[in-house]
Amino acid sequence: MANALVSVQIIPKTKNGEDSIPYVDAAIDVIEQSGVKYQVNPLETTMEGELTALFSIIEKMNEKMASLGCPSIISQVKVFYKPDGTSMDVLTEKYR
Repeated sequence: MANALVSVQIIPKTKNGEDSIPYVDAAIDVIEQSGVKYQVNPLETTMEGELTALFSIIEKMNEKMASLGCPSIISQVKVFYKPDGTSMDVLTEKYR
């Protein structure tokens, strides 16, 4: 079982003021390629997994934005850490 949930909102500054949505899509693709369980929400994406792996994914997301030419990136991150295990399903089951 995973020991962490991490929600991330990535806000890339684009080179020429372009729409940031294609960049955000590229950041979500980094998550997709990682293979972790995740859920896209309107203002952030939540990932489930081992804490160190999730932080590594966030680092790769930022690197992807930089490789696409973003001069700066803001990543707002929320972490729920429970060493003996957690999941998105357990935390939200009473709402579904």
